[in-house]
Amino acid sequence: MAMSVPILAIIFALHLIAFVFAVGAERRRSFAKVVPDQYDERTYCLYSTDASTVYGLSAFGLLLLSQVVVNVVTRCLCFGKGLVSATSSTTCAIFFFVFSWLSFLGAEACLLAGSAKNAYHTKYRGIFGGENISCATLRKGVFAAGAALTLLSLVGSVFYYWAHSRADTGGWQKHQNEGVGMTEQPPEFVIFKNGSKLSCGDH
Repeated sequence: MAMSVPILAIIFALHLIAFVFAVGAERRRSFAKVVPDQYDERTYCLYSTDASTVYGLSAFGLLLLSQVVVNVVTRCLCFGKGLVSATSSTTCAIFFFVFSWLSFLGAEACLLAGSAKNAYHTKYRGIFGGENISCATLRKGVFAAGAALTLLSLVGSVFYYWAHSRADTGGWQKHQNEGVGMTEQPPEFVIFKNGSKLSCGDH
């Protein structure tokens, strides 16, 4: 299996879009403040937008789709004629396979946990004028960590795909045409002189 430019383009596009969504999720995290209830002497948590949850789940889905594409194309490192030999390309393929999965799982964990935490809103109230209640919010940096791990996942996936292709088929397939790379022989001219046969190579 040789490397395919469309497959590489799909991997890059899905990872980069997931990265953009993860950065957007970090910037649009929900914030909360304690406000008094206008109908009684209690307080409650007023939250801002939940756009961060949507961005985080979108990044989660795109990253998952990219990982599926890579492992379907490479058949999850389970098959391939070059992977049974102990070559440097095989070693690189195994290393980047593990690296891509670790970074992928780390990114997915951050994105999913951040989305779930950001969607959680404190529901209980406190007595107005008493001790302020605590409003549950997502701490800063969770989606940022997911974005950073998404880039690492991109690097691992691309190098894994490249190393797997080299181990399986030696990299980019070469089109073999007869005559390519061979020295062409010049045509031989035959001259008849005084009844004798001379060729262009005769001295």
